Amino acid sequence: MPISITTIPTAADIRESHALIQDLIHRTPVMTCESIDAIAGAQCFFKCENFQKIGAFKMRGAANAARRLTPDQMTKGITTHSSGNHAQAIARAAKVLGIQATIVMPENSPAVKIAATRGYGANVVLCGPRPIDREEMLEKVVAETGATFVHPFDNYNVIAGQATAALELIEDSPALDAIISPIGGGGLMSGTALATHYFSPGTEIWGAEPEEVNDAYLSFTSGERQVNKTTNTIADGLKTSLSEKTFEIISTHLKGVLTVSEEEILVALRLVWERMKIVIEPSCAVPLAAVLKNPELFQGKKVGIILTGGNVDIALAQG
Repeated sequence: MPISITTIPTAADIRESHALIQDLIHRTPVMTCESIDAIAGAQCFFKCENFQKIGAFKMRGAANAARRLTPDQMTKGITTHSSGNHAQAIARAAKVLGIQATIVMPENSPAVKIAATRGYGANVVLCGPRPIDREEMLEKVVAETGATFVHPFDNYNVIAGQATAALELIEDSPALDAIISPIGGGGLMSGTALATHYFSPGTEIWGAEPEEVNDAYLSFTSGERQVNKTTNTIADGLKTSLSEKTFEIISTHLKGVLTVSEEEILVALRLVWERMKIVIEPSCAVPLAAVLKNPELFQGKKVGIILTGGNVDIALAQG
């Protein structure tokens, strides 16, 4: 049976992870848009994880972590803390594999996300809104159940799972000059960096994040891990700071981290909605905004862009 990945994932680890999760994920399409290409001055290849199971790339990492549990761990169940997509991904993976899932969610999480997580059969335990509240409740759950904790991004099984999105993008869109991914906690960015490094070594690897939550930019440029001072961004999936594991990978493999303003995120978001006719969440628009903002870096190039998910707040769409 597959074993847990305990060091930075290798090319073989990513290939094995991709094989392990086939029955739990979609192979999402890569889409293009001539009008966006004309505006960007580059050929953009969008990896559409908004069409993934549970509507986001998080399904990949959760599925890989669940697949690598030992029989004893499966008996005791799986747990995590999350207010959104990771919660639903763990819950769904557990349901399909017949594992009990206990998800710690802040009491101020959107009601629709709590309901969706419960809908997959998970036991949802509510906690206070602070990070310390999550951690304390999680410790209690682990102590009472013996369940295995799967961190949303500071976990090599999760990182290897997220890497499979870039692996598919590279296979379906060969000869890319650059790949760019948004950065929150860094799980997807780390996986993207590793997959690109292994399977398309001539391709530049870029990260993108909002100016308001720019810990990755500060960490990358200073060489020391930083934390966000605020969470004041529309890109709600990118408010988390890097972990030690993700910072190590990002600092090793990225060409650079680009930041964009809230206005630039909204322009890119609207562009995708109007020109591609697909629904993406604000976090997805950050890499495209970075490409539009930096023509000197991407002009005339083939650029892979990972659209991370489509779980947008309907209030935003109405605004």
